[in-house]
Amino acid sequence: MALTLIKEDGAGRADANSYANVADGDAYFDGHLYASAWTAATSDRKAAALVMATRLIDSVFQFNGFRAHGEQALQWPRERCPDPDSGPLSVLVLGWVGDNFVEPDLVPAPVVQATCEMARELLIADRTAAPAGEGITSIHTGHTDAAGAGATGASNNSTTVYSKGDTPAVISRVAQAMLLKYGAPMGGGSGAVRLVRA
Repeated sequence: MALTLIKEDGAGRADANSYANVADGDAYFDGHLYASAWTAATSDRKAAALVMATRLIDSVFQFNGFRAHGEQALQWPRERCPDPDSGPLSVLVLGWVGDNFVEPDLVPAPVVQATCEMARELLIADRTAAPAGEGITSIHTGHTDAAGAGATGASNNSTTVYSKGDTPAVISRVAQAMLLKYGAPMGGGSGAVRLVRA
C-alpha cells in the first residue's frame, strides 16, 4: 500500500502524519546549501522521509502547552505554548500571564522547517539504527603463532574501544535548534552537547 502524506494544517486533524509536505520541503531546500540528498530523492522518498521525521520529532520532543484538540494525531497544533518571538510572558504562581502564545490553529514555521531538515538527514543516513558497538565497552582479540618447540612465538593483539559519547542524536543539532524554542527533548536532555576537557 502506498504512503499517503497528510499534512497537519492547524485544524488538529485525526489523520495527519506530517508537519510538512513535499512542496514545503522543496521550498525549504531552495535556500539550502546542502540540499543534494533532498533534490536527488523521488517524491515518494521525500514524502516517506517527511512522515518519518514527524514521527521522530513527536517521539523525542515534548512541546510546551497542550494539544489543541483531543482527537488530533500529532503534537501540533497546541494551546498555551509560549511564543518566544512574540514578546515576554510573565509567570505567576497560578500560571502564565499574557497572550504571547503560538496560535492554536497553526503549526509554527520552525516546526515545519525542522521536519524538512530531519527528512534530509534521514535521506542521508538511518539515524534510528543502533550505533556500532552498542553495549560494548571494548573488544580484545589476540592471535599467537608458534614456529615449533623452543622457538619464540609471534603475537598480534588488538583492542577496539567504542566511544559511547560520540553517537549522533536521533534529532539533528540543526533541527533541535529549531525546535528548542517550543519545547525540549524528553528524557531530561537539553539538546546541548557536554564539553569534556582532557
